[in-house]
Amino acid sequence: QVQLVESGGGLVQPGGSLTLSCAASGGWINLMGWYRQAPGKQRELVAAISSGGTTYYGDFVNDRFTISRNNAKNTVWLKMDSLNPEDTAVYYCYGDTIGRLRTTPTGLWGQGTQVTVSS
Repeated sequence: QVQLVESGGGLVQPGGSLTLSCAASGGWINLMGWYRQAPGKQRELVAAISSGGTTYYGDFVNDRFTISRNNAKNTVWLKMDSLNPEDTAVYYCYGDTIGRLRTTPTGLWGQGTQVTVSS
């Protein structure tokens, strides 16, 4: 059974940077990425990348975040720069067997990692 294990969340000051990582074990994942959910809001796409290197970003990212992956290690990283308090949320790693985003994500989820942007 495929599992997604996240790491890298925490507390960061406004304007700071943070890198999240997610490793898949137990099987091959084509699309890997991150969604986030803030209190009282719907879960939304942050970024995703296919095994072929196609990337997807949420509209709010505005070139602040960069997603990358190592296919051999089945691992994806999300580097987040210029963080602001509105980026505070639980970030969930997501994995799918297809190489594109579904309209509704129905793949695998990690347990989530908290990112808090505050002074």
